[in-house]
Amino acid sequence: MTAISNRYDFVYLFDVTNGNPNGDPDAGNLPRLDPETNQGLVTDVSLKRKVRNFVDMVAGSTPGHEIYMRERSYLNEQHERAYKALDIKPEPKKLPKKEEEARAVTAWMCANFFDIRTFGAVMTTETNTGQVRGPVQLTFATSIDPIMPLEISITRMAATKEEPGKNDIRTMGRKHIVPYGLYRAHGFISAHLAGRTGFSDDDLALFWAALQNMFDHDRSAARGEMTARELVVFRHDSAIGNAPAHKLFKRVTVTRATPDEARPPRSFDDYRVEVDTDGLPEGITVERMI
Repeated sequence: MTAISNRYDFVYLFDVTNGNPNGDPDAGNLPRLDPETNQGLVTDVSLKRKVRNFVDMVAGSTPGHEIYMRERSYLNEQHERAYKALDIKPEPKKLPKKEEEARAVTAWMCANFFDIRTFGAVMTTETNTGQVRGPVQLTFATSIDPIMPLEISITRMAATKEEPGKNDIRTMGRKHIVPYGLYRAHGFISAHLAGRTGFSDDDLALFWAALQNMFDHDRSAARGEMTARELVVFRHDSAIGNAPAHKLFKRVTVTRATPDEARPPRSFDDYRVEVDTDGLPEGITVERMI
């Protein structure tokens, strides 16, 4: 398929209610925080994982839509498939010496794995299939307001094994939640890099669908209620772009619905999202997809 020919920049808003949107394993799985502002953080890796899972669910069985970075998979086995398909003998840790063969194994990976041609990948392992810089990039998501994570005690009514002389088999545990947080992330899609990986209009449509629907298929007791709230997309009429991304992002403002309200926000209704479409730079169109 033909790669996309337009650059895109977008603002993505999602929220969490009584859940942990992205635990930090270095901090006892507490919700991630900016220690200086107490604003919540969700990593780009976490968001990409949810995109991957959604695409795998709806299109994973379709040729060209396999997921490379799959849970509990072995990457070298995926690389070996490229060499086998192209009838090329791999050398340990090296790409083929012939340039056309080296390009072919990398192109095969892009053609067969959605997340490689979308996000890119470093595939320089024992079986080397090269490096790919993906056209779609996401920032960390940051909460609009500071969050106050809570540590909740929970009780398990069953034990793992019987212990003589112990009558009460209940055990105590801990659960970390954010009562409410609205998070904002920025994204960038490069037509130039899309041309290198083959990221197409169909891939783009699937990516938008993932951002709109992925939380509905990622439910767990730990994550509480997570919901996609806004997806504001700025489309450039050219591949190189018609305006700086940071100036476009400033057109999306998130404020408290009642600015004098001292109560911490507890729902999306506590916020007002506005998109300034007046005087857009020439060649820029904007769409609110959610």
